[in-house]
Formats: sequence, C-alpha cells, structure tokens
Amino acid sequence: MAAIAAVTIAVPLFSGGLRPALAVPALVILAVAAWYFSRLQASNDSAASGNALPIPQDDHFLADVIGALPDPTILLDTDGRVVTLNAMASTIAPSLRPGELAMLALRIPEVVDAVRRAGVSRRPERAEFAERVPSERWFEVIVTPMPDEDGHAGRSTQRLLLTFRDLSPIRRVEEMRVDFVANASHELRTPLAALSGFIETLKGPARNDTAARERFLDIMEAQAKRMARLIDDLLSLSRIELSAHVRPQTPVELLPIIRQVVDALQMLARDRGVTVTVSAPKEPLVVSGDRDELTRVFENLIENALKYGASGKRVEITLSRAFNVSGGEEAVAAVRDYGPGISGEHLPRLTERFYRVDVTESRAQGGTGLGLALVKHIMNRHRGRLNIESRSGEGATFTVRLPMSTGLMPATRKNS
Repeated sequence: MAAIAAVTIAVPLFSGGLRPALAVPALVILAVAAWYFSRLQASNDSAASGNALPIPQDDHFLADVIGALPDPTILLDTDGRVVTLNAMASTIAPSLRPGELAMLALRIPEVVDAVRRAGVSRRPERAEFAERVPSERWFEVIVTPMPDEDGHAGRSTQRLLLTFRDLSPIRRVEEMRVDFVANASHELRTPLAALSGFIETLKGPARNDTAARERFLDIMEAQAKRMARLIDDLLSLSRIELSAHVRPQTPVELLPIIRQVVDALQMLARDRGVTVTVSAPKEPLVVSGDRDELTRVFENLIENALKYGASGKRVEITLSRAFNVSGGEEAVAAVRDYGPGISGEHLPRLTERFYRVDVTESRAQGGTGLGLALVKHIMNRHRGRLNIESRSGEGATFTVRLPMSTGLMPATRKNS
C-alpha cells in the first residue's frame, strides 16, 4: 500500500500535474512512504527468517529530510507537539522547540485553523498569513496529514506536516503592478478628459467661435502629444525590461551621440535662454551599447536640465574617463545645471516610475514621470550606473558611468 501511495504522489509530481506549493510536502510524503515501505519489507523479511527487527526509536531519517528542505517545515505528532523542524522554521517561530506544543509557540490563528481543518478533513489545507514585525512579510502554509504505514492518512497516525512559503516577493511585485496600472491610468485619463471636454465644447457653445476653436485646437494638440509621449515611454520601458538580461555589445562612441542630442535641443535651449557647453577628452570614449537607447538617456538628461534648470542659464556636459572600484575603465558623462536644485529627500525616489518632485511643474513641462525610470533601466541593461547629486538652490548633476568597450568601432561610423 505504501508503494501505491508513493506511485500516486510521484506520477503527478514528476509529470508536472502537481502545484508547486504542494511539491515540498509531496516530496516529504514520498520519502516517508519509501521509508515505511522499506521498514515493512525488512520486517517481513526478518519475520520470515525468524529474527525480530529492532524498531528505530527516533526519526533521524525524517529529520534529515526536513532539515534539507529550503522552506520552513515543521512535523507535528498526534498531540500537536513538534517532532522535528528545520532551521528555516525558526525564522518564523524562534521559540519553537521539538517536544513543545506548536500552537503555543506559533500563535498564528490562520495556522492553528489550518491544522484543525487538516486534522478533521484528512486532506491538505492551505492558509495565508502576514507578519508585521520587524518587517511586513506574507506566508503561505500547507498542512498535510502524513500517511500511516499502509499509505493512508488514517486516524492511527495523525502526524501533520506544515510547510511554509514566503509570498513577500510575489506580493510586492503585485503591489508594484497595481500601483503602476493605477498611475498609468491616471496619467492617461487626465489628457483624455481634457480632449473630451474640448470636443464637447467645440460641438456646442464654441461651434461658431473661430478664436475659441483655434485656441482649443492648440490645447487639444498639446494634450494629444502628451498622451503619445506617455504611451511611447511606456512601450520603451516595456521593451527595455524584456531585453534587460541581454547586454548590448555594439561599440558606440558617446561624444557624437551627445552632440546630436544637443543639436536637436538647440531650439529648446534658445527658447529658455540657456547656453549648453560640451567638453570631452581628445581620445574617443567607446562603450558597448545600443545607440538608440543611449540617445534616449542623454535626451532625457539634457532636456530635463534645460527645462527644470533653465533659471541657471547654463548647462555643462562633461565627458571623461575613469576607473571603477574593480579597476575597470569606464566612460563618465555628467550633465550639470545651475537651476533651483532638488531637495535631498527626493533624490532616492527620482528614478521611480511616475515619481515627480513637483507634479504640476512636471506636467506643465510636458513630463510623463517616466524619463528617469527609462534612464535607470537603460543603464542597468548596459551594466552602467546613474548617480544624482543635488542641493536646493545649487543645481543638479546627473552622471552616467558606462564600462568602456574593448571592441573596435565600425570603420564607417568612426570616420563619420
């Protein structure tokens, strides 16, 4: 019967038909069934030979199996006392010891209820619970009745196996997803509501008002462009995240990219009255990268400096060569503005999606709240770093550091 129970568990386990959450208790049950089967077979053999088999007085084998499991696992006896537990279980209940009543040490109502239900139903029971101290964590517990020597989870044994799984990473990702969807929906809804309102006005009261129509159409165009920028940033972010594990390998020289971006933003610089200067070493700074993505990095950094640091009237872009802590050579590009600067409490969150120091100012400047998040993800893909230094009233410096390429530039591009 133990063999039948082992086969019943092993078939769905190894065929992929068993849920991952049940895999750990299933493996333990499989090991116990095999153990009981070997004992039963040995007992039969011994009886046939007329010799009495000494029955082990401890559960060393089972303790070794549970001790090797990566997730917190506890085995309870018929009285609810701890038979054995692994080291990871001590992280959930540090005071839990073999021989003690588990429910007194755990003090988790959800776990106590799952143990009671499993004892009554003779089936695996599942529960979730959260810990708030010292940090917020979420766990899933599976309580599984252990089989008896005949392979049944019968009343004669009543041992219960508790396996815990840390759900905190999954919950945090889910919270980030919900926040992201809420923020993206809000950012899209705002210009959409403006467009709907102006369309309704143009079809009604302003139908024959030429001056109002021209003014409203300009506003509608600006709102439509804002929506397009937001969608473009969202798609770019998604595309970069999908390829985050693949580091670009094409040799790219930084100075031509920066000069191209500065030339493209000359109109904005003139409108804001800002002078842009670029200084670079004579030797080219060649990195392994994606030219389009690096262009996006410097577009965001230089455009931000022109928009939010315009009061300083100058933006300085400095390229240099340096060494990282490992001794590797890297290219350094710093974008410095002399505007109002950024308070220190905002600096750690500047690269979060949709985080803004001043929401009103950002929207007035046409920002989507995704620019620096894009920069961070592109830097990660290029195995580079982004540093932000700023103080209120003293401007800001955004510095990107990229590993130097050991490859050669394509001849056509180098000559250009």
